[in-house]
This record gives sequence, C-alpha cells and structure tokens, in this order.
Amino acid sequence: MKRLSSSKRVVSNEVKGDIEWELRPGGMLVQKRNMADAASAPMIKIKVSHGSYHRDIVVPAQSTFGDLKGVLAQETGLEPKEQRLLFQGKEKDDEECLHMVGVKDMSKVVVLEDPASKERKLVEMNSNQSVLKACEEVAEVRSEVDKLSEKVIAVEANVRAGTKVAENEFLVLTELLMVQLLQLDTIEADGEAKVQRRVEVRRVQGLVDTLDHLKARNSNPFSSSCNAVPMSTKWEAFELSSTRITQDWEVFD
Repeated sequence: MKRLSSSKRVVSNEVKGDIEWELRPGGMLVQKRNMADAASAPMIKIKVSHGSYHRDIVVPAQSTFGDLKGVLAQETGLEPKEQRLLFQGKEKDDEECLHMVGVKDMSKVVVLEDPASKERKLVEMNSNQSVLKACEEVAEVRSEVDKLSEKVIAVEANVRAGTKVAENEFLVLTELLMVQLLQLDTIEADGEAKVQRRVEVRRVQGLVDTLDHLKARNSNPFSSSCNAVPMSTKWEAFELSSTRITQDWEVFD
C-alpha cells in the first residue's frame, strides 16, 4: 500500500480520520469546534468583575476568551477590542480556550478597559465638550446678529421708501456688526462649530455690505451709482484674525 507523505497527514481545516483541525491565529493547531457541539456543550458560570460591576455570566465551557469578550460587550458596554481579560492575575489572549487554562464553574475573570481605548475616549469627550461650548458661543453671537439684522431691514425699508436716514445710524449699526465679527474671532472652533462660525461671519459681512450700499443711496438717492454693486470689502479673502478685521474695518471709515 502506498504511504502518504507526512506533509499531507495534518492540514488546517482538513479532516484527519474523524477529527477536523483548524489553525488558530496564535499558530496553535487545535481540533475545530463545531457550533452545534458548542451549543450542546456543558455550560459554566463565571464570576465577572469590572470595577464596581460584578455579575455571573453563563457560557459554554469550551468557549475562548474572545467568545467571552463578545458576551461581555453587551454587559459592560466595552467593545471586544477595548477589553483586557485577566484570569488568575494574567491577561489572556482571545484564542485561548477557557477550559484549557483552568477556567471552570464559578471561576473569577477580571475585565479591564484597555488604557489606549480609555485615553481615546477621554480625548473624544474633551473634544465634544469643546465643540459644544463653541456652538453655544456662536449661538449667542447669532442672537445678537438677529437683532441687528432686523434694524438693517428697517433702515433698508426707509431708504427704499425715500425717507432720509441719519448718517450716524449707518455708522452705529456697522460698528455693532463689527463688534460681533470680533466676537466670532475669539471663538476657537472645530468641526460643526467651525462651520456655524463661518456661516455667521459671512452673514455679518453681508449685512455690512448692505449697509454700505444703503448709505451711498441715502446720501445721493438720484445718483446712477446707487444701483451699482457695493464696493468690494475683500470679504472673500477674510480670515478670522484681528489684523484682517482691522484692515476691513478701515474700508468703512
């Protein structure tokens, strides 16, 4: 009878006799687990400790620590990759089987959150708080701009109706709008807050341009230049910095 070479005797995920084998991520060749068999395998109760959280978890005796992490994800709120499982003071790898390392009924397993994950969550939380604070600050400016916008609309109605408006009213409204622009400049914003700040900046710029146009029309209602496009204030190149704001402000003096 022809004999098989040794290289063909054991192959990952092939059948040797009546036993099927598989190669685990750690390089260990073990008997492949059958899910139906796992479901009918003996169950054990494990005492799990995570900070002040203590609970008994029931799992198949032949589960791996990776399987246990999947169960604990729902119980602790930690994703499997965020968990570190300790048994008898030693951290266990995902591919290690519970019964192979001595875990049995009523054994205790400690769950720790991965330090890198904890730090990442802390950074995200601080970032979210900063964005929220910036959004609130932008909202305060928006409220003030809403009030000034109503006044600009009233001035525009008077000018279009031919009613003479005091020059000082244009100056005061422009100064108040520039104050809000400076306030926006002090807000450190990222993400959604940065988008909201940009919207308000452009809104204020538009109101200042409108006032400039209305001021020219109010001064000389019969001039053909009254219907001209308002002069450029370099808003397109505007960046939120005190120096640039000062330069744009000089246009209106």
